[in-house]
Amino acid sequence: MPATAPSHRPRRRRRTTRLLAAAATVVTAGALAAAALPASANAGESRRGHGGHGRYQDVQLLSFNDLHGNLEPPTGSSGRVTEVQPDGTTKTIDAGGIEYLATHLREARKGNRYSITAAGGDMVGASPLLSGLFHDEPTIEALNKLDLDVTSVGNHEFDEGARELARLQNGGCHPTEGCYTDEEFEGADFPYLAANVLDEKTKKPILKPYWVWKQKGVKVGFIGVTLEGTPDIVSAEGVKGLAFKDEVETINKYAKELQRQGVKSIVALVHEGGFPASSSYNYDCDSPGAGDGISGPIADIAKNVTPQVDALVTGHTHAAYVCTIPDPAGKPRMVTSASSFGRLYTDTTLTYDRATGDIARTAVKSANHVVTRDVPKAPDMTRLIDRWSTLAAPIGNRAIGYVSGDIDRGGTESPLGDLIADAQLAYGKTQDPETDLALMNPGGIRAPLTYAASGGEGDGVVTYAEGFTVQPFANTVNLKDYTGAQLIQVLKEQVSGPNEAAPKILQISSGLTYTLDLTKTGADRVVTDSIRLDGAPIDVNATYRVASNSFLAGGGDGFPTLNEGTNELVGADDLTALEQYLTANSSAADPIEPPAADRITIVQ
Repeated sequence: MPATAPSHRPRRRRRTTRLLAAAATVVTAGALAAAALPASANAGESRRGHGGHGRYQDVQLLSFNDLHGNLEPPTGSSGRVTEVQPDGTTKTIDAGGIEYLATHLREARKGNRYSITAAGGDMVGASPLLSGLFHDEPTIEALNKLDLDVTSVGNHEFDEGARELARLQNGGCHPTEGCYTDEEFEGADFPYLAANVLDEKTKKPILKPYWVWKQKGVKVGFIGVTLEGTPDIVSAEGVKGLAFKDEVETINKYAKELQRQGVKSIVALVHEGGFPASSSYNYDCDSPGAGDGISGPIADIAKNVTPQVDALVTGHTHAAYVCTIPDPAGKPRMVTSASSFGRLYTDTTLTYDRATGDIARTAVKSANHVVTRDVPKAPDMTRLIDRWSTLAAPIGNRAIGYVSGDIDRGGTESPLGDLIADAQLAYGKTQDPETDLALMNPGGIRAPLTYAASGGEGDGVVTYAEGFTVQPFANTVNLKDYTGAQLIQVLKEQVSGPNEAAPKILQISSGLTYTLDLTKTGADRVVTDSIRLDGAPIDVNATYRVASNSFLAGGGDGFPTLNEGTNELVGADDLTALEQYLTANSSAADPIEPPAADRITIVQ
């Protein structure tokens, strides 16, 4: 049901922590000119007569997205951001960790009486073991302590289905595993918004579609949506009985409803994103012009969402940007995203006009800030991590393998992608010796394997917790038969159909090779005559036994042909396959070396 709520809730103690260190921030480009306002507008004291308050009131909006349960500092490339320097060079900065995020947000709120903290979805799901082992209760507890006010749902909030999402919102012990501690799980203090996720039977949103923040006469409405394509990237069981509606139509519908209720300042929390022109978090997204530095789905959404919406907080692509994109009236509007895993947060100033109840859009300014690790850790978050770590340690600390160096997940073909595909091929052969190859979706690989120890296990040791962080979905490894023609079609679906604009290049097992010609377009980018298995061309009439995870085998990620396989055999979960492979093929004396990632020849 729609709801309005004050900023204060009895269960929460707001923003009382005193911190000694100043939060390190680096301001990005993306500010709009404030010339249209009186000179004193930013101080919120330009005109009296509105209940004793100034006409203009600055409202601080702190936001982040795609935390994915990363309570501990993420490792490897997942725990770094790239920063462009004044001379044009770049450097990387270690970033992230809920202990540091809490410190930075609490410091940022100081002196801001009107401060809101919002998120753009995927707070949970695909989480490291510390949170994922306990069905993300630790992350919800941490976000409560963080004083998160509101978030949209993301696609990963549906990994375990709508019923589990409702439990995260409302509380209660897990239906099969029960309570993990002496206290019953209380659920989220903040509302999850799901305006475009409908129950197929009732045709109504499964959670609140919007929420209104109020303080001393200032009202800001939030509408939350996830990407319409969520069913394409979540298991069928997770979205069973649900309908996902168009993002723009939904936002515009509820913006009108909020306007009718007298709420004219509106922010959309959109779990859909874009692809910035630079990988540096602080690049100038508006150079040379508004919207020029970003492409992808969010650009089209932003151009079509009603001008009644004053800003868009976005996510999903794990990218960092602070951009202005023209609304349908041609006026620039702020669109932000704070990367992922708690490495950044966005600080946006919304100047509220008490005379109109609306945001003075010409005064909106925004910047992304690094969650650096050179500030004090928030003690309450440290205690939370320690408590859950004690429960997880007997499972997570077990060694399952050894590596000689970092095995990264980045790139079109990644070393870790090759390793996982090889592990699934090896597992497939234990189930059926006729298994020919394995395919792995890159989005299912959530973190790199790093050589440096994450705890007391020692360098080069891969623990179960680290393996869980890499593959947290508990997908099964399934075997299916495909014709050679179907196999070729699967490879072409990487760069065509739903994946044409943003290719999803499958990670492939040893023995499968082909050429990817990026100078061509659509399906032609996969060069048919180059596809080989153990050096032999694919026979379109032959049958091939293929291992893949259950998500892919069901046609997920835009691979409908994978759903057409026959003679299916369902195996153990994919983490078990990885563990068995690492255990069988590595030791302290003979660790696994990073694969060369040379199975796909790329022409650019």
